[in-house]
Order: sequence, then C-alpha cells, then structure tokens
Amino acid sequence: MLSPSEFESRLERILLKVQKPGRYVGGELNAVVKDWDAIETKVAFIFPDIYDIGISNLGLQILYDLVNQRPDALAERSYAPWVDMEALMRSEGIPLYSLESKHPLAAFDILGFSLPYETLYTNTLNLLDLAGIPLRSVERTASDPLVIAGGHACFNPEPMHAFIDAFVIGEGEEVIHEIIDVVKKVKGQKSKVGNVRPLTFDRTALLRELSKIPGVYVPRFYDVTYLEDGTIAAITPNIPEAPKTILMRMVPELPPPTTRFLVSNIVVVHNRVSVEVMRGCTRGCRFCQAGMITRPVRERSVEEIVQAAEEAVNLTGAEELALLSLSSSDYTDVLELVTRIGEKFGDKHLTVSLPSLRIDTVSVALMEKLKDRRSGGFTLAPEAATERMRRIINKFIPDQQLLETARAIYARGWTNIKLYFMIGHPSETLEDVQAIADLCKRVLAEGRKALGGKARVHAGVSTFIPKPHTPFQWVSVDTVEQIKAKQELLMRELRGSAFKLSWTQPEDTLLEGWLARGDRRMAEVVYAAWKNGTKFDAWQDQRNFEAWTSAFAAQKLDPAFYTHRPRRSDEVFPWEHISAAVRKKYLYADYRRSLEGEIRLDCREGCDACGVLPTFAATRREFPGIYWKCPEVKSPAGGKQIAAGGG
Repeated sequence: MLSPSEFESRLERILLKVQKPGRYVGGELNAVVKDWDAIETKVAFIFPDIYDIGISNLGLQILYDLVNQRPDALAERSYAPWVDMEALMRSEGIPLYSLESKHPLAAFDILGFSLPYETLYTNTLNLLDLAGIPLRSVERTASDPLVIAGGHACFNPEPMHAFIDAFVIGEGEEVIHEIIDVVKKVKGQKSKVGNVRPLTFDRTALLRELSKIPGVYVPRFYDVTYLEDGTIAAITPNIPEAPKTILMRMVPELPPPTTRFLVSNIVVVHNRVSVEVMRGCTRGCRFCQAGMITRPVRERSVEEIVQAAEEAVNLTGAEELALLSLSSSDYTDVLELVTRIGEKFGDKHLTVSLPSLRIDTVSVALMEKLKDRRSGGFTLAPEAATERMRRIINKFIPDQQLLETARAIYARGWTNIKLYFMIGHPSETLEDVQAIADLCKRVLAEGRKALGGKARVHAGVSTFIPKPHTPFQWVSVDTVEQIKAKQELLMRELRGSAFKLSWTQPEDTLLEGWLARGDRRMAEVVYAAWKNGTKFDAWQDQRNFEAWTSAFAAQKLDPAFYTHRPRRSDEVFPWEHISAAVRKKYLYADYRRSLEGEIRLDCREGCDACGVLPTFAATRREFPGIYWKCPEVKSPAGGKQIAAGGG
C-alpha cells in the first residue's frame, strides 16, 4: 500500500496529464473532512459515473449530510474517473480513493454505491476492481469493506446479485443509520490502526444481521430455481433470518431537507441546489416505475421548503434552485409556494425551475411567475400523441388541451417547446407514431401564429422499456427493426430548421431492457461484458454493443428472452421477492384495463386499493401528513388531512 506522501506525489504527477483535474482533488465548499483516526466507522458513497454528473445527485448528497451529522461516523465520496484518469491510475498503481481524505476505498468500513439506472453496472464492477476489492461478494473477507447499493435500479437487484453484499430497497434516510449501527455492533466497536482493518469479525454474521433490517436484501441468503423454459420456478430464503419478501423502506414523513450542498470547483451538468417539495405521484402512469415505487405521496410544507431554499442558497451561493418532485403541479399549495419563492428571491436573479408540470394553462401561469428571461424553452411530456395511446398508458390529455397549453406558452414569449414522447408502448401502431409528427406540426403552427418564424419545436423521443413493479411489466420491448421503422418515420416527417428531433439508439434500449428485466444469470453476462472492455455504457462514444452480445453468447443465453417476449400472467418475475408494497394483482388488473383503454382515477380523486398504505400500516407505522382515503386503513387520530394518495 502506498504511503500518504508517495500517494500525493503520484497523484500530483498524473493530474497534470488529464482532462478536468478538478474532478479528482476534492476541497469543495461544504465538503466535510473529519479526523480519520478519531472516527469509528468510515463510509464512502460512490456514484459510478463521472464527477460532473454524480456530484449533483440529490440522494447521495442527502446521505452524505446525514452520516456526517453522526459523531461516530464519517462519509466521504468517490466517482468514476474518466478513461484518461483511470489509465494513469492503473499505470501508477493508484487505487480508487475518496476525495475528502484521499484514503483508498479499501480502507473504509462501508462502500455505498448509488444505482439510479442500470447502465451503471459495469462501471460499478470497474470501480471495485480499481479499488482492489474482490468483485464477487463470496470472495470478500473480513479485510474488505461491506459493499452495499441502493437506488431505483435496485428494485430488480438480481443482475448485480453476485457483486453486492447487500441492497437497500427503497428510501435510505433511516436505513443507512441502521446499517452503520449493525456494522459497529458486529465489529465489536474496534478501531483501525492506520489503514489496517481488524480481522476478528465474522463477515457471514454481519450479513445475517443485515438481513434482519427491514428493506435490506442480502442475495446470498436466497436460492433461485428455474423451469425448463428458462423462467423462474421459485425464489426462496435459505436461512431463517431472511424474510420471504423484502418490503421496501419508506420514511413516513420526509425529514428536513438537506441544505449544505457540495459546491463543485468546476462546471458540471447541474450546478444548482435542489429542494424536494414532495415525494411520490398520484397520477398512476402505467409506464412509470418511479410513480409506483415512491407511493404514497408525502409533501413538505411551504414554510419548510422556503426556509430550506433560503438556507441552501446562502450556504452555497447558488444561482439556480430546483424545486423537485415527480409532478410539481400536484403539490397541494403550489401557487402559494411559487408566490413565496418569487417574493423571497425576486431581487437575487436566481433561476428557479419547477419541473414535471401538468399539461395545462395553470402550469404555464406558474412558470410565468418563475420565468427566467434568459431561458427560451418550455418542456411538456404528453408521452403519446393519440388519445387512444394516452388511455392505454393512463396519461389522458385531450389534444385540444395540449394545443391550448402550447398557445399559452408561445403567447408569453417562449420560443421553443420541447415535447417528450415514447415509442414502443403496448398496442402501438405506425399510425400512432405518425401522430407524433402530426402533433408536433400542429404545435409549431400555434407557435407561428404567435411568434412567426421564431417558433421552434423539439421532439425528444425515447423507446419504452417495461420496468419492474409497473402494470406493463408483463409486456415486451420492441425489436430493433420495429424501433428503427418508427424512428425513420419521424426523421422523414420532422425536417426543417423549426424542428429538432432526438431519439434513443435501439442498442441502448436493448441494453437497458436486458439489465432492467434480467434474472440472476445476467450477473455472469455483466461480468463477461466488463471483461470484454465495457464501461460507461450510458455514453454513446463509449458504447461497446458487440461486447454485450459476445457476453450473452459466452453464457449461452438468448438476449431476446429478456426483452422480446410477453410474460405469462402467472410468471414468477426475477424481482418477485422484492416488494414496492403495490400488490401484484393490482398491477396485473391495471394492465388488463390498459388493454381495454380504461383509465384509472388519480389517487387524489379516489383510492383503487393498490395496497401501499395497508402494507405499511401492518408494520405499525403512522403517516403524518397523509390523507387516508384508503378504505382498508383507518385514519390515525389527529392525522393532518392533506391531499396525497397511493394506497
């Protein structure tokens, strides 16, 4: 192991040779550097993509702040080095290190990987290798850190089951403390001497204790059996401590927002502070995993949001504030919030964004209150262009409402409207895809009435992937031929300087589909693909699709098995033992309703008994601030009734 002085010397030499050395030095405003030798438990949070993307990840910033508030623990950070830096680190023998204290990751007690999306899997393996830590959980010993992971991609953890010791399913604000407490308990509260770890604790005992924590999944304590057709027969625990089903963690009431944000020393993707105004969504869009796995809706008060925003801006000097949620217009007191934010920051030239707005003129009026005159764009997400398709996906918006909203946007001086669509929804035809082009042309026509030749339309078209824990988890992904036919139609139709068209490459769609829907056998494909040289799979200039197809061939697996076949109604999914609290029978009933073009009500208008609130009520947890419309649960005494749903 390198001495501190030798490490610093080698690091200084290579930083002179890489792009953006500021990615690798730390020292940001609001970074926390504790006395390494005085702290008992060390946690490194790792975002397995480059610093420019990872530093603004809200989940990582929240956990970093929470752990560093503990006197007995410290949290530091690491990100994926870009290819130039990685090559130099390997040639100089520099292991992956934390930005705060420059300790190698192998010296920490806990490594926590953030996995918000599946295309970070090979990066995760690459970073473990760069840190000198055995890739496979079963090969790690008492001298290795505990490797955990959390994030939305972990709602199907099986493609990474071989490499992660324990997954956090759901929200991390409470469970991270429970994990730290278990690590302290099992290790007997013994401190380290320098970078040498105590070798006396039983790693299997640690994992057994972790499996007792609600919401923590330890893959090695589960066995999977398969049927002759390759589908799963059963997923069963193999020790008494492991529950049959791992129920996601959910905080009943949102904790105070993080305000001490890290301020990057370099220009990054999102140079802003963010305040989460509410968590969850009541809309029930059938394609949306986030809307299903974050139920029920929990809101923060206007006063708490405004106070947190002011603190965050004062502590960071930020010039941009994002008020985050899955559906901002649905926040109960959104008009009051926007008014208060405008009054508080009106003279500070602060750019305020309120993403994920409904398609209506009320949303336009809200944005007008916050409008930054330097910005020329407004984003709407109809997702589909025919009313038939919108009924299927449960996002029904009449064409006239969309056009009225576009008219109001252009009339207020915005020159560009970005429209988000998806192709590949269930039952979609080429006529439905043609309708995307036709609708874009109608929106542009409204713009030209108001602005003449200045009006622009940007169509962002992604390809649908049926994600776990959604009503569409039973359907298949379009084939490459189907995707290309639809994209070529849009390219022909949306020509000219007034239109911009962006789309997802078919290969990217297939890769995400394989990883999102894969079973345990995919772990060997992920490993083989990494050995074949894949990393930064979300980056088009780094994509190596042939390495993935070769990995499938080496494992004698058919990639189409995971993407291009519908699922039986009674099929056991790879994620069957992972529960987001929404009942499977509810999801299947909603899928059947989609085939008939039937719409489900917004949760605020009436409960469809999805199962979220009864499931969590069974754990004897109360939910202050949630309006208990669920017919299966009685309202707790004194509970404040505000509009929220999801159960």
